[in-house]
Amino acid sequence: MRGLGDHLSIGERIAFYRKRRGYTQEVLAGLVGRSTDWLAKAESGRRQPPRIDMLAELARILRVPLGDLVGQTVLVEDEKQQDDVPAVRDALMSPRRLSRLLFGSDAERQLPTPGPVAVLVEKSWSDYQGGRLGTVIAALPGLLQIAQELEDRAMRGEDRHDCWAVSARTHHLAATTLAKIGEADISWLAAERAMRAADASDDPLVLASAARSGTHALLANGRYGDALELGDTTAAWLSSRVEESDPAALSLLGMIYLRAAVAAARHQDRPNATRLLDRAEALADDLGSDENYWHTGFGPTNVILHRLSAELDLDNVSYVVEHGRINVDHMPQERSVSHHIDFARALSLAGHGDESFAELRAAERTSPQLVRNNPRVRETLRDLIKQSPVTRGARSSDVLVMAQRCRAVQ
Repeated sequence: MRGLGDHLSIGERIAFYRKRRGYTQEVLAGLVGRSTDWLAKAESGRRQPPRIDMLAELARILRVPLGDLVGQTVLVEDEKQQDDVPAVRDALMSPRRLSRLLFGSDAERQLPTPGPVAVLVEKSWSDYQGGRLGTVIAALPGLLQIAQELEDRAMRGEDRHDCWAVSARTHHLAATTLAKIGEADISWLAAERAMRAADASDDPLVLASAARSGTHALLANGRYGDALELGDTTAAWLSSRVEESDPAALSLLGMIYLRAAVAAARHQDRPNATRLLDRAEALADDLGSDENYWHTGFGPTNVILHRLSAELDLDNVSYVVEHGRINVDHMPQERSVSHHIDFARALSLAGHGDESFAELRAAERTSPQLVRNNPRVRETLRDLIKQSPVTRGARSSDVLVMAQRCRAVQ
């Protein structure tokens, strides 16, 4: 829910929605199988926030989106205070998207060809990987409109497979970006359209790529079991169609395994998370190096980063602290920033405040947009403030300034 207050902690958000639903602490604690003392400490901040799987269960019982509990990311450009998400929503929810039969198509209308559009879409994918989310959001309304026109062209029988493939890629970009900025509902809408267009493209790699958007949307909605099912199903389907000599196919299959592993970890399913990470690692070894086919960033380093992220979701903080110091400078910025944020979270939980803050600062220098609106960053900054009050010196003052910049405190 935009506007509830970015400065509220996860515990305060749980308390807000519990009271709005009319539940006492005793009742809500019973519904999630925990003690009243556990919930009271979680709401007051006297213990660490619940694990992500428990937050998903709380969100289900309180009947709110998961993002309302963890604190939605809200895209705001640093200088322009620009937020184009409503325009993306309008493009996805245009009445013309509902029925070609009702709205028809002007047979004489000049429609775009897929080649030039594909170049624009891949440029926006590069912006996404570079952490320039504001640029992507600004481009999406136009790209989504053009994707609709490409689908109209495909229905005429012109460049059919290529038109559907570019539409799938466009909607995949929309779904992934919207999931990243906390727009879970329309992320699912975009992912569904990506998959539908990919089906029509008759290209297994297009479909495998689009399936990643489905896992992003399901994870953003806290549907971890469903995300795991989609990942497993896609991997089984694609593995029989992968040529061992095709690095693009290996990369897509590897990323499907990684996305499914994230879902398993958030579902607290360690055996499946380990199985999927090991399969991804084998494919990365076959690939032999860090590559970026289909903007996957797949390779040995990405497997390591996902293994660390999974261990963090599985509460194995000591593992992340011990193994998290790796060089990610050569990785796409979106991936490297995500690692800095995960590592900072683990360091904070382990009581290494100075090192945690250094990781956050490094991430912010790389991509302010990915950092300043991230719920996990806000929680980490609040923890760092508790660990080192402002009266203790210069570093704690810097933490407070960054916390204000990221809207972690008022």
